[in-house]
Amino acid sequence: MNVIARNKQASHLYFLEDRFEAGIVLRGTEIKSIREGKVSIKDAHVRVKNDEAFIINMHVAKYKQANQFNHDETRTRKLLMHKREIVKLGSKIQRENYTLVPTMIYIDKGICKIEIALAKGKKLHDKRQSIKEKDVKRRMEKNMKQHV
Repeated sequence: MNVIARNKQASHLYFLEDRFEAGIVLRGTEIKSIREGKVSIKDAHVRVKNDEAFIINMHVAKYKQANQFNHDETRTRKLLMHKREIVKLGSKIQRENYTLVPTMIYIDKGICKIEIALAKGKKLHDKRQSIKEKDVKRRMEKNMKQHV
């Protein structure tokens, strides 16, 4: 498994609960650009529409060697998942006020996959609390290294 991009901001902004794996429908120049690592999922999100899942606002840079057949950088791309998973996610989003956030893009056995997470937004005090916990953990590790 070759990790291409991670969405580090997702764990800061959301409580990540369930994680799902999905394939992405890509064009030829898009996969070449992704293999070079020129992709960003920082501002992306997943939307369920008519029992199909789509990733919106995922930025894949134009492929340098392509000419007139290059792709649109932020086009909406379809995700490949089982229909029952999509229906389950769609119902959770509508009923329980969840959102779908992409957390990681990777290449597994030559196929580009994306990991999406069912997430609930954090409030400001939750974000502050998680920053405090990370800081305390970092200090503890630093002190442990100094004493050893």
